[in-house]
Amino acid sequence: MADKRRKFDAEFREGAVRIVAETGKTLAEVARDLGINETTLATWVSRARQAGGTGPGEGEELARLRRENAQLKRDNKELAMERDVLKRCMVLWVK
Repeated sequence: MADKRRKFDAEFREGAVRIVAETGKTLAEVARDLGINETTLATWVSRARQAGGTGPGEGEELARLRRENAQLKRDNKELAMERDVLKRCMVLWVK
């Protein structure tokens, strides 16, 4: 006699995928903790990765963070150059 298939809602699937991504636990551990088949969880994770794993608004936030990171790197480089100039000036002043 065939068992009836269990259905999982989208929220449960997304949560399970998020647990795998954020906790660093293996698929087997998470599947065992949630009481689902490891292959099922692996399919959900694979689909999420193929879809890019970004929910609504996450792509925009990622782009904003990348722009901010690039700006901070430019600022850091400029401050490092200013620091080096000040070090050289100090050496000349001490002499």
